[in-house]
Amino acid sequence: MIQSKNIFITGGAGFIANALIGKLIDHNKVTAFDNFHRDTLTNSPFAGHRNLKIIRGDVLDADLVTSSMAGSDIVIHAAAIAGIDTVIKKPTHTMRVNMIGTANVLEAARINKVNDRFVDFSTSEVFGSMAFKVTEGMETVSGSAGEARWTYAVSKLAGEHLNMAYFKEFGLPTVSVRPFNVYGPGQTGEGALQIFIKKALRNNDIHIYGDGNQIRAWCYVTDFVDGLMRCIENPVAIGQSFNIGNSRAVVTTYGLAQTVCRVLNSHSKILFKPALSADIELRIPSVEKMKTMLDFSAKVDLDEGIRKTAVWIEKNLL
Repeated sequence: MIQSKNIFITGGAGFIANALIGKLIDHNKVTAFDNFHRDTLTNSPFAGHRNLKIIRGDVLDADLVTSSMAGSDIVIHAAAIAGIDTVIKKPTHTMRVNMIGTANVLEAARINKVNDRFVDFSTSEVFGSMAFKVTEGMETVSGSAGEARWTYAVSKLAGEHLNMAYFKEFGLPTVSVRPFNVYGPGQTGEGALQIFIKKALRNNDIHIYGDGNQIRAWCYVTDFVDGLMRCIENPVAIGQSFNIGNSRAVVTTYGLAQTVCRVLNSHSKILFKPALSADIELRIPSVEKMKTMLDFSAKVDLDEGIRKTAVWIEKNLL
């Protein structure tokens, strides 16, 4: 268990960061640094916790990041531009935040001599449009130049390279994690699963962009956070990258919509629309490295995760 540490989390008002804060807040001092573009924190149970410090700021402000991080033992860099709609509409801003912002946070950690752990959130999209049981050592791809979809993956991959460069050149204790379709209570924004659940709870039409044959592996947020904790706690994780996902919860996008309707007893119709952009056709991780090095495996199956997420959405978003 992590205790008596000063923990600095960028994107600290976000969905995954809040689930992590819930695990850490009772026994550590946590600073949540965020511009509050998305906000799960304000209405969370620990928003007023004595161990929580909130700083409203942007990772593009290097001086503020550096001063705010002073005294931190552990840094979790979760801030990023995400969501396919936002990425397509603002590709320049996406790349600036994800690349320059990551560079700012890493340099701040070096200046502040962070010595326990620096965890950078990369993305499963670095594996491209066809990723079947991909391992951490497999070749990453950058997609075709000019296709807005890939600005997110390219910017995240650049951040991942820089993260590892800081480990090799300066000895910063870095880890990169590649989340595979994380969902659950607290998620807001553009995630497909929470959109499907909201529609299903209202019995509204569910729209799928493309033919619905895209295949994903879905990871419930508590599983992801448990994996993330292993990366923070275990020293063997330093200098490594890890896929964190649930390789058993695999389904097509159409199958996902059907599963949501079945689990929630919804009468929603499933309708199809033209694809918005280039898409990821297949994304399933190999999670053997997490299992062998960090003794981690996801536990929550898709039906259970949908039910738990629906309870939260019904209470907080409808």
